[in-house]
Amino acid sequence: VERSFVPGEGVADGNGHGTHCAGTAAGSLPRGNTPRYGVAPDAALHVGKVLSNAGSGRERDIIAGMLWAIGAGCAVISMSLGRAVREGEPPSPDYERIGQMALQKGSLIVAAAGNESARRYGHIAPVGAPANSPSIMAVAAIDQELGIAEFSSGGLNPAGGEVDIAAPGVGIFSSVPRPEMYRILRGTSLACPHGAGLAA
Repeated sequence: VERSFVPGEGVADGNGHGTHCAGTAAGSLPRGNTPRYGVAPDAALHVGKVLSNAGSGRERDIIAGMLWAIGAGCAVISMSLGRAVREGEPPSPDYERIGQMALQKGSLIVAAAGNESARRYGHIAPVGAPANSPSIMAVAAIDQELGIAEFSSGGLNPAGGEVDIAAPGVGIFSSVPRPEMYRILRGTSLACPHGAGLAA
């Protein structure tokens, strides 16, 4: 099931990010020489396009997509997106209301913690929105050595701004649109669907 919430754009993924995330969450089992990359290959997907082909989006379109997924009864809602927040900034009341609504209706929203840190230089950025909402699960990224990925945002803010779980987010092999088919990427956007796949 698929639907676009981006004005003037259809459901086709002109960026590749969404396809990579969907593949990480629920890609198929190995075929030929292609390794397995989907955590929950038997999951059924509702794909809501909330970011444009340029990779950006409006919060009202993102919220519309989240409400659509809750209304459709999706058990797990994976949000590989976010916006940076300041240290000390409280969670968005809108995202928190949606997170609470999802839980009341039996849905879990899982969101990327954010990629704003530069840990090698001693900079840790706070978990971004919507992942910083208390009712939404924030997923940080770890690398192949199970260390915190240097870009992964951290739990600096109280009242929901903590990291809830971490998952692989460096060197992630998954699907992208044709003709390329596969790509290796990094980011909490890839950690997020690992968490969502496990929840599924």
